[in-house]
Amino acid sequence: MDLPRTRRAEQSEATRGALVDAARALFAEHGYAQVGTEQIVAAARLTRGALYYHFEDKRDLFRAVFMAADADLVQSIADKAFAEEDPWQRLVIGCEAFLDACLDPSLRRIVFLDAPSVLGWREWHEASEAVSGLNLIEFGLQGAVDAGVLKIDNVGVFKHLVLGALNEAGMFIAHAEDTETARPRRRRGGDADARGTARQALKRAAASAAPRATAAPGRASP
Repeated sequence: MDLPRTRRAEQSEATRGALVDAARALFAEHGYAQVGTEQIVAAARLTRGALYYHFEDKRDLFRAVFMAADADLVQSIADKAFAEEDPWQRLVIGCEAFLDACLDPSLRRIVFLDAPSVLGWREWHEASEAVSGLNLIEFGLQGAVDAGVLKIDNVGVFKHLVLGALNEAGMFIAHAEDTETARPRRRRGGDADARGTARQALKRAAASAAPRATAAPGRASP
């Protein structure tokens, strides 16, 4: 049996959470480069000693902020996608939910504008995978394969293609002058159009990276 959590451990977690929450709000509004540690501890009503007890430096704190923001993004996508019973529609809705989230100013700044430069591409990518975004994509793809609506030779490889495409789309939207225009929308015509568009995107991604991935027969393109 696990021992009960001590009061000290609870206080330590609350202090860390307060620092992350305060930093997240400031980074979202002003950007990483424009926020100092003194502003963060003042907003959290804590001391610099508390900050450096929990984090090595401002960059380390930003990494925790990024992971919290990315985890919220993944959870939001999962809630929307898995409310849909149809495996193919889960993939479409999941992608749509991700693209919609890229329009949120705070998420856009933290996840797509600051994180790649502050953390570096490799750490940004690895941190994103660590909060289960890659697992969510794999689960969605495997569900579509098991239902017979998508044929993929290697889901383990293809999930990286999908994550890479989504991240590139997020970067494109984040850096656009007009984010609403940059965010691709479903064409008029309803679900059939949406499915056809998603299928075509999957086919293009597969063709560029070798593994076979096509929509199953019966899912006719518009």
